[in-house]
Amino acid sequence: MARASQKTYESIKNLILDNTYGPGAKLSEEDLATAVGVSRTPVREALRRLHAEGLIDWEANRGATVAAWSDQDLEEIFELRALLEGYGAELAATRITREEIAQLRELSAEMERHAANHDADRIAVCNAEFHAIILRAGRNRRLSALLGAVVQTPLVNRTFQRYDEAAMARSMAHHRELVDAFEAGDRAWAGSVMRAHILAARATLGIT
Repeated sequence: MARASQKTYESIKNLILDNTYGPGAKLSEEDLATAVGVSRTPVREALRRLHAEGLIDWEANRGATVAAWSDQDLEEIFELRALLEGYGAELAATRITREEIAQLRELSAEMERHAANHDADRIAVCNAEFHAIILRAGRNRRLSALLGAVVQTPLVNRTFQRYDEAAMARSMAHHRELVDAFEAGDRAWAGSVMRAHILAARATLGIT
């Protein structure tokens, strides 16, 4: 039962993150149970968890709907990302392995290839893995838990769809510089670049 509940939670969360269910969309327990292939019980539990994480709203007369993000919500999300991911990069600078650095270097190059082809969806997938590796390299489970709720929002997942050519080039340069900072084992450099990277993404979305 625990495995079914976790799988249901992850499936519904992915449907929200990939915008299958956009902001304001009504989430029917019956429809979700059919889509995921489970009973309504694990769906109900998954919706409770997603409500606690802020991904859905729940009203007595409307049921569950996908949360819409206000300007204030987005400002808070990116402020927290800059703070937490900046610290995570500092930790990673002195704890990262050579293998993880090589993975980051490969992902950075892959993102540049996708950028040349204007494939924002593939960039987003690689970018998520890039940041996940850095977070794991920090070897701090509590930081990982805190960041999970902050980073996994639909808008963060779709940031690259809003980038123009200059913003994309800046983002790719940040990735390269982060890898260089990790290779140098320089905490201050890594943290500074990561914070600039996150705040640049915020500016691209028009959040000041």
